[in-house]
Amino acid sequence: MTNDDLPIGRRVAGWRVRRSMTQQMLADRLRRSKSWVDKVERGVRALDRYSVIQELAHVLRVDPEVLLCQQRPTAAGTPHGVDGIRAALARYEAPRAPKQTDELRRQIGYAWLSYQHAHYGQLVRVLPGLLDAVQGARSAELLVQAYRITSSLLVKLGEADLGWLAADRAMSAAGDDPILAATAAISVAQALRTSGRDRLALAATLAAANRVTSGPQRSAGEWAVGGTLLLQAALAAVGCGDMRRADELIDRAAGVATNLRGYDDPYHTGFGPIAVELARVVVAASRGDAVEAVRRHPVIVRREAWRRLPAEYRGAYLVDVARAYLQVGDLRGAARALVDADSVAPAEVRCRPLARTVIADVARAQPAPAGVARLANLVGLSR
Repeated sequence: MTNDDLPIGRRVAGWRVRRSMTQQMLADRLRRSKSWVDKVERGVRALDRYSVIQELAHVLRVDPEVLLCQQRPTAAGTPHGVDGIRAALARYEAPRAPKQTDELRRQIGYAWLSYQHAHYGQLVRVLPGLLDAVQGARSAELLVQAYRITSSLLVKLGEADLGWLAADRAMSAAGDDPILAATAAISVAQALRTSGRDRLALAATLAAANRVTSGPQRSAGEWAVGGTLLLQAALAAVGCGDMRRADELIDRAAGVATNLRGYDDPYHTGFGPIAVELARVVVAASRGDAVEAVRRHPVIVRREAWRRLPAEYRGAYLVDVARAYLQVGDLRGAARALVDADSVAPAEVRCRPLARTVIADVARAQPAPAGVARLANLVGLSR
């Protein structure tokens, strides 16, 4: 068995031994029990939270990707297999032998990790089977999560209408559960905005945000969902040309974020103070104030919180920043952002149609800035 084939628990154990640490020493540094470490290494306890893997990687002094063993070359172009996802969304029958809930939860956890690390080709391959399997689960939570992952991936790959279908399925699966419906509304908004339906996205996000943030008795995770909805609403407001409302919504989100330092992310939002700052940059660029966007950007990426964001989040943001540099005519800045995005999350640059458009715009310069000619060749834009 190669290291690529080892379960993540075995890789944790291997790096622990390399660092000359006992299970008790690792447990102490993580502020967990020795039993927890032992179960992780034996595969009894699943590592399906990115925040926990980050914590382990920090203590073991390795990158999270090393533990996940996900440093393989990323192919360019839209991954093959979207038709398989489309077919899975068209099937409604439950499997004859449904999987156990714990096994489905583990698979969904790893699907989230694949998405957060921008391993879209891998995710395209596993989603059809996961969607089929989750049909048999009597769990609204698992259904919503599976459809949310599917919607987010499809939107990334330029399949906004199909992404909206998956998001709508998530909303239906949520039923009367307000927090599940709110998380599904995040996906609905992303799909609608990508389709140019910003007014619908604004209405959906505002209604969901107001429901989930009303009343003081909310968990940190629920506040994070509400904050994420407010950021989505701000982006939709810019798309509607309502700049004042966009600023007001980001300020509301900033107020929510001040109370959410150091919390676990049970709903996979990535929300926090740094997410608000990134949204300010994107909103500034979207409303035509690219000078303000590129002024804010260098300050943000020097912060520790930036490095702790999932690779997908950082890569997507850097592509948006490249567009802002293009607006101010700074081709070198745009090229630098694209190369950084490719380093952080290659699939964000090599698989997304949006990124291909930005690469093409930068590559038109003669001579093309350093690094962009290579990216243009990788994504098939070179002549």
